[in-house]
Amino acid sequence: MSTGTTQRVCFQLQVDPARLDEYRERHAAVWPDMLRAIEASGRRNYSLFLREDGLLIGYYEVDDDHSAQASLASDPRTAPWEAEMAEFFVALDGARPDQGAPRLPEVFHLEDQLAALDADAASATTRTESSEQ
Repeated sequence: MSTGTTQRVCFQLQVDPARLDEYRERHAAVWPDMLRAIEASGRRNYSLFLREDGLLIGYYEVDDDHSAQASLASDPRTAPWEAEMAEFFVALDGARPDQGAPRLPEVFHLEDQLAALDADAASATTRTESSEQ
């Protein structure tokens, strides 16, 4: 839905409810190499949100999600972290968490709709000024 070059990506995973505390602990201080790999992939503004029942929602922004995924998949710094994290998730069927997380489609973004509204208003003003001349 984004009208700019930035893609906003939201995904969902299910953390084993019996391991929530450990999952939180691991993410309180993610390995520096993993942080750098994420940064190098082009992902930014990356956040994870965890509900008490284990529902995990992730969000990040990127210019090209396919390239970012490929970068993380091929970066040797990511495989050890992803292997350790995979055991926390329910129903990944052996996929790496960064590759197997289902994406949620974006249905609304305030800034996109405001920009469209402003563009429409500017266009209407221009048309009115042109017709008055």
